[in-house]
Amino acid sequence: MNEKGRFRPFPDAEDDVRAWHGIPDTPQTRSPAYRLAFDDPDFIMRHELRPVRLQLELLKPEMLMTERKIATTVVMFGGARIPAPGLEGATAGLTALAPYYEQAREFARLITERSVKTGCQQHVICTGGGPGVMEAGNRGALEAGGISIGLNIVLPHEQAPNRYVTPELSLNFHYFAIRKMHFLMRAEAITVFPGGFGTLDEMFETLTLIQTERMARIPFLLFGRPFWEKILNWQALADAGTISPSDLNLFRYVETAEEALAAMDDWPVDRPEPPA
Repeated sequence: MNEKGRFRPFPDAEDDVRAWHGIPDTPQTRSPAYRLAFDDPDFIMRHELRPVRLQLELLKPEMLMTERKIATTVVMFGGARIPAPGLEGATAGLTALAPYYEQAREFARLITERSVKTGCQQHVICTGGGPGVMEAGNRGALEAGGISIGLNIVLPHEQAPNRYVTPELSLNFHYFAIRKMHFLMRAEAITVFPGGFGTLDEMFETLTLIQTERMARIPFLLFGRPFWEKILNWQALADAGTISPSDLNLFRYVETAEEALAAMDDWPVDRPEPPA
């Protein structure tokens, strides 16, 4: 029997790790070659092992969220630099965007209240785990008495997760691509608040997946029409023919948390054609 009470004819990996750490100290056992491959950090970090690390980074969050029975998520993309209202030291431009912090916080609170009422892990707020809009999302979820996910990534200037993420769902990534997969694997709605390069990257990748029907058409909401229309001329893309006019219907603008909830509830559901 192993520690979990299940019969196994072979020793668990943990058993072998404990066993080999207890063997006599000799030149042979001190050699890196003798380490078990999965208990050898130097080996795991080798360039040739990148495919294995990619797989581990895909599996660990998936297994943790499955164990927590996370069914669906509501994803919140947005700028890490957007300050909470009243925060000193922000530039005039960022101060003008500060109201979106409160809208993100309120939206997450309202969504999480719905989640708590269902009694199951649906509509779970999922952010990038950092400051700004991400912090606001996790904060609103906590204030509603629910859980929330933070998908952090190791960066030189943005490494620590915000303090509102549910600790057991505070995940850290090395690979941007795998992190973005986890944003979308359980997503039932996407919200995008004003942000910079990272927010634009996440927004366009998700829209591309929906446009090409590699992803279901779920509610896709852009907070702040004045901001988005100032930096993106969507109609110009349609006029040039680089996107279809119907692609402009893949998203909607909203200004407030209440508008966002109403838009989600009113979103057209793609239904399969009945059999002939």
